Amino acid sequence: MFPDVSSVNQNLSSFREGTSPVKSACHRPAPTGYDISMDLGLKDKLIIVTGGAAGIGAGITRACLDEGARIVVLTRLSDNVRQFMAEVEGAKEPCTLIEAQLDDTAQCEKAIAEVEQRFGAIDGLVNNAGVNDGVGLESGTVDRFIESLRKNLFHYYALAHFALPALKRSKGSIVNISSKVALTGQGNTSGYAASKGAQLALTREWAAELLPHGIRVNAVLPAEVMTPLYKRWLDTLGDPEARLRQITDKIPLGRRMTLSSEIAAATVFLLSPTQSGHTTGQHLIVDGVHLDRALT
Repeated sequence: MFPDVSSVNQNLSSFREGTSPVKSACHRPAPTGYDISMDLGLKDKLIIVTGGAAGIGAGITRACLDEGARIVVLTRLSDNVRQFMAEVEGAKEPCTLIEAQLDDTAQCEKAIAEVEQRFGAIDGLVNNAGVNDGVGLESGTVDRFIESLRKNLFHYYALAHFALPALKRSKGSIVNISSKVALTGQGNTSGYAASKGAQLALTREWAAELLPHGIRVNAVLPAEVMTPLYKRWLDTLGDPEARLRQITDKIPLGRRMTLSSEIAAATVFLLSPTQSGHTTGQHLIVDGVHLDRALT
């Protein structure tokens, strides 16, 4: 059925006059936090978040807690981690810290065993921990490249491997946090780029392998997200504010950084067994449409 002509003309007129809801939506201010009204079915689910007490990981942890999930954070200790854990413990949130050096696969195995022993189930795994360590092709070495893979890739496989029996029992979900660097490159970060690209390949591979077990596997790709780690990088530059303006000016949607809460919202949606139950093997890009910024 064709639309009513008068309503079409009215919508076109409102767009030209600047009152169109479509046009105004493009100029809304950035959201200030995570907010969602649908039931994601995560209440009382046990979800592991690596690096879940700082930066993007902290945003994911908070979003999962908002949905009533129980969280286990796997990470090494730092001042940011201590501060975050003090906040959630002060609020009596069901969030537990298990200290682990994730570049040691033996510690990955031990951490998963401790989660199962203490909580009896694993419903979701968010592989998030990593660092853009600047191991380039010319400036790096083979040993540093391998070490970068250990920091950014190997624990994604190790934790999924060791958690697999529990995920089979729960028909759980895995979300791999990757990066736009996997698709565009950045320059001078071969180890990180290789790791992030491999995470996308493993997302599709695991989704195919785990179909018979009802386990869904998806990935989220952030680009420029303001985190403590990102701020430290900016602070190493001669004029951090000018550099930040250069970056945001090239982000088409809103000329702003992506919020960690926006990455978190995408992640909890993909974890949801009720709202995302038929979504697997997908790469969800949350970046304000600027994937090619580094190369332009």
